[in-house]
Amino acid sequence: MQAPKRGGYAGEVQGSKLSDVQDNEAVRANTGISEFDRVLGGGLVSGSVVLIGGDPGIGKSTLLLQAAGARSLTDEVMYVTGEESLQQIALRARRLEVNPDGLTVLAETCVERIASAAAESSASCLIVDSIQTIFSEDLPSAPGSVAQLRECAAQLVRLAKTTGLTVILVGHVTKDGNIAGPRVLEHMVDVVLYFESESGSRFRILRAVKNRFGAANELGVFAMADNGMREVKNPSAIFLSQHPDAIPGSVVTAAFEGSRPLLIEVQALADQSGTGQSRRLAVGMDQNRLAMMLATLSRHGGIVAYDQDVFINVVGGVKINETSADLATVAAIVSSIRNQPVPRTTLVFGEVGLAGEIRPVSFGEERLQEAAKRGFTHAVVPRGNLPKKPIKGMTLTGVDYLRGAIEALELG
Repeated sequence: MQAPKRGGYAGEVQGSKLSDVQDNEAVRANTGISEFDRVLGGGLVSGSVVLIGGDPGIGKSTLLLQAAGARSLTDEVMYVTGEESLQQIALRARRLEVNPDGLTVLAETCVERIASAAAESSASCLIVDSIQTIFSEDLPSAPGSVAQLRECAAQLVRLAKTTGLTVILVGHVTKDGNIAGPRVLEHMVDVVLYFESESGSRFRILRAVKNRFGAANELGVFAMADNGMREVKNPSAIFLSQHPDAIPGSVVTAAFEGSRPLLIEVQALADQSGTGQSRRLAVGMDQNRLAMMLATLSRHGGIVAYDQDVFINVVGGVKINETSADLATVAAIVSSIRNQPVPRTTLVFGEVGLAGEIRPVSFGEERLQEAAKRGFTHAVVPRGNLPKKPIKGMTLTGVDYLRGAIEALELG
């Protein structure tokens, strides 16, 4: 029996010694939008593939058209649309005051024609809006199917890696908020970004969930205006409430997102349950973690909330994925139950263990420095996070256990 032929076999394949491989640092190109560059890890890398997803109308196309216009001042950019006409793109560009020079637009949905046009042009960046509308002539299935998404993405990835062209793909999302299509799509690309926004808010959060050239979980904040996306230079300001007086159930913590600390307000509302079963609801943090904090508070803090409905909200629509907000969450719950406010100039952070111990978190000094710059004068933190040198203008209280933290905040 004759052995089957291997398609594309081109002779002997040889590996390379790792010591012989050049490890030159990736050259980055600025997008002209500093918050976008921050999330990308410092800018666009030649030959990289970026996938950006988000809800319809959240601002993906707007941000990319603004970035394309800014980038086109120094390099040629090709913007491919599979959903809109060229007239619609021109109208949006005029509204956004985008420079048209150096920006090539193409209305096309065939990936082979897109790759050919990009290869023949002198563009250094290719934007495809969106990958779900693109199809390959080699496959009979409809655009957006699993096979089409995989094949089209693979062709564009090969184009980027072989020519050094930077490719940015826009992806639709499902009702659960995940990028539509096979999960392998996110594995194939170098960078995966998600746009997030709280319903009715004009603020947009761009978060990196995967980045081969920078920090994952980096975060950029934008505000949607009439003339496009505007960068928010002080993100901590939008995550803090503006009421002048301290109110029960409100505590400020410092979360570390990517490469920078953000001051975020955690709000809690505890109320007598009117039914036999108490409700627990968390918006902006893990609900299972809230249940653990309530059990720990009961066992090691001496405060029982089994007959209380407990609601947690993270102000500004941001999602906290780290454990540093544990102590602030517990403090907000105690503050609401006892109707005693925590001063507005007090910062609280730390991980709460199931034995009631307060564990230190990473980048503690950076969090404290950010709070000091924003006018905070007192901080209750894990003893392990106390800096060797005092923070100017701040009084620091280190705690080891949950009861000590409650006493330090004068909630006992």
